[in-house]
Parts: sequence; C-alpha cells; structure tokens
Amino acid sequence: MTNYKLLDDATKQYYKKQITNCAQSLGGKNYFLQLLEEIRVTHPHPLMAKDSSFRFAHGIVKWKKVIFKEKVLLLIELFNNKTSNENIMPKNGTKRYKSTMNLLRTVGPIEFEIRPKNSKNGYGFTLRPFDITDKNTVRLNFMFEVLFFLPLYIVKQVFNGPINNTPTST
Repeated sequence: MTNYKLLDDATKQYYKKQITNCAQSLGGKNYFLQLLEEIRVTHPHPLMAKDSSFRFAHGIVKWKKVIFKEKVLLLIELFNNKTSNENIMPKNGTKRYKSTMNLLRTVGPIEFEIRPKNSKNGYGFTLRPFDITDKNTVRLNFMFEVLFFLPLYIVKQVFNGPINNTPTST
C-alpha cells in the first residue's frame, strides 16, 4: 500500500483499527512510532540480524529463523514494485518465479513476535509476513509492511485515518 489516498473509507477504517490495536498492545501510538523510526534508521536492514531479533528502546522484535540478505532485498523489491494490495505469487515461467517461490517458502512460515519491555504497557502482538488466501494468491501482510517497509508519513496517515461515523443509539 503505497498510495493511501486511493483506498476506500472501509479499507482505511480497517487498517486504522488494525494499526491502533497493535500500537495499544505495545504501550501506545508513541512507542509504536518510535519502533518504526528505529527500524527505518537501522542499517543493515533489521531483518538481516544474525540473532533473529531487533531490540528497540521499549521492547523487542523476535523471529525464529535467520533471513539472508538476498531474501530481504527481494522482499524490499516486491514491496517497492507492487502498486496496491496485489498478489505477489509469481506466474510459472516468469523471470523471478524461482527466487520468489523460495522467498515464500523460506520467509512465509516465520512468525514475528513484537513485545514491549514492560508488560504493563501491553502484551505485544505476533504476525506473519504473508497473507495466504489460496495456492495462487499471496499478499504481503499489512502489519508486516507497516513494521518494516511502509514510509512513516503513510503510517501516520493511517493512524489519522477516517473516524467511524456510525451513529450510536441512546
């Protein structure tokens, strides 16, 4: 999702609820944004960490398997080349078929745990990098995109997204 303005209000509301719930489980919007800022300024990319973790001021992000540089670079390329919430499953015979399939098999089963240092701030959350609909449809998980790739100005747009204006009965 690189163009937030093109999304309909229902999708914006869904993303806002999802990102707000994750932020609350880490201690709030500020702690969540600090995590994202620290990930963005870390070089090499945090996904390449040899100890399969990334520590930030208010917690830790952990996963079970080392992800090699070529896989991270392919993930970044997939993120940069997609136009919207499109299918990243390659068609058989395309140029990047084998490397993308290897990426999906390698990184797909990994579960990422995001936990705050202090349990009083929340319990954290877990996520997987891909949403698998069926054997031919795979999309990048929205929260995985937010955590590792999406520019901060778009994340802030999602946080400030449309307010649900459904009337409440009294």
